[in-house]
Amino acid sequence: MKTSTLRLRAYIVAVLGALLLLVACGPQPGVDQLSLDKATLESCPQGVKYATKLDLDVSGSGRTADLDAVRRDIIKEQARITAICGGHLLVTVFSATSAATVALYDDQLTLPGATDNARLRRVSKLVDDISEKVTAAYPPAIKKVSPAHSDITAQFRLAAEYRAQLGADYRLRLVILTDGFQTVGRRVTAPIEIAQARAVGMTVNVPRLPDATVTVAGVGKVAAGSAPSSGMTNALIGFWQGVCQRSKAAECTVVTDYVAGR
Repeated sequence: MKTSTLRLRAYIVAVLGALLLLVACGPQPGVDQLSLDKATLESCPQGVKYATKLDLDVSGSGRTADLDAVRRDIIKEQARITAICGGHLLVTVFSATSAATVALYDDQLTLPGATDNARLRRVSKLVDDISEKVTAAYPPAIKKVSPAHSDITAQFRLAAEYRAQLGADYRLRLVILTDGFQTVGRRVTAPIEIAQARAVGMTVNVPRLPDATVTVAGVGKVAAGSAPSSGMTNALIGFWQGVCQRSKAAECTVVTDYVAGR
């Protein structure tokens, strides 16, 4: 694992520890949002910006009429990291194909100010503004996207194009929020051993995403209908692990519950 990734994860652990203290015990002396943002700033990679692409699966089993609180909080977290480190944020909803993708937010994130402290003090307002825009854009956007099918692998292809458009001085952060049920192309449709499912995922044709951090979260969680069995959920996790490994991403995370700091 690369040194920058190790440094980032170390700072994330520190940040999460501070957040747990805030939640459990209330504000602590010397621990505030500015301190947390400073820790994030110190973890930012040198010489590159983030190309953050956050995709929301709004096919039938993952569709909600309004943007739910969990996804909204994830968007805010990713926006915060991207703004602090510098970069571009793209938030989309998707379903059946790469063409069935609608942008909710697409902009470069900048923080004006003469000093780090001055810039960091602007982060919260920027993140709140982004959250409001995404929340407002969500209901009309999902009306443009059919809930009938889900092509999750298409987001890997679109992520490669997005990163290429921004240029070589951007590092991709791809976050896909989905229940994991692919309905087109190669996929798993029944509970199988996780290693077997991973092998199937390794056969999926996806572009190479070198230096990228890829997170697929929400696997096995459905907004409508019966929840899948644990065996089916494990098979889905294995499949997406294989797909991510096939992409040659620097870091792959496939989980049911999103972990803050990814």
